[in-house]
Amino acid sequence: MKKSVLVIDDEEKISRLLQLELSHEGYAVEIAQTGKEGLEKALQHTWNIIILDVMLPEINGVEVLKQIRKVDKHTPVIMVTARNATTDKVSGLDEGANDYITKPFEIEELLARMRASMRHQLEPKATSSQEEDKPPYLQVDSLMLEPKTRSVVREGRRIELTPKEFDLLHYLMEHKNQVLQRDQMIQDVWGFDFVGDTNVVDVYIRYVRKKIDHGYKKKLIKTVRGVGYCIREEDH
Repeated sequence: MKKSVLVIDDEEKISRLLQLELSHEGYAVEIAQTGKEGLEKALQHTWNIIILDVMLPEINGVEVLKQIRKVDKHTPVIMVTARNATTDKVSGLDEGANDYITKPFEIEELLARMRASMRHQLEPKATSSQEEDKPPYLQVDSLMLEPKTRSVVREGRRIELTPKEFDLLHYLMEHKNQVLQRDQMIQDVWGFDFVGDTNVVDVYIRYVRKKIDHGYKKKLIKTVRGVGYCIREEDH
């Protein structure tokens, strides 16, 4: 059976080209040209993957994704953004996008990202026994994180994080005292391969750092110039 793709894009030339190219690759492709139409189709049918443009009439792409994720946490979604629209990338990823691609793009790159996103969805999750082996909470100095309840506390004060901010902090704390490269973080936290655009990591680090370090004498998230980031209790 052919894998089904929903393309939500208001640029008729682009959506038609994608329909032809993806159909040629063996996908069953459906097109929607407004956010409202795209949302309706996304929720009415089951899709193997959704290609979603950010700039859409009626309802923008980020809001469409937000509504999809309220009822469907699993279908891979690739956001299509403008070349330098970091805010759109961050917003999309934080609402549950699996990946993003910037215009203009080559069809080969899109196909590779589609395969990676669908493959990532099929990867086996940790078994219950593996989960039981993990500690009930992670701690770095006065910062505590409980994975099961997704709660973060520092010095008795609860810290509210968005889902992706929590995932990033969780990853840092799981690898405390380790210097983590940006491309490694993109792959492990967001689940897609590094393609030379790591500014999303820097943006999220800034968000998380503001919430867990601002106002505290001891700063936990360290920048390792030219390499990446790490979280540790004291400078070495």
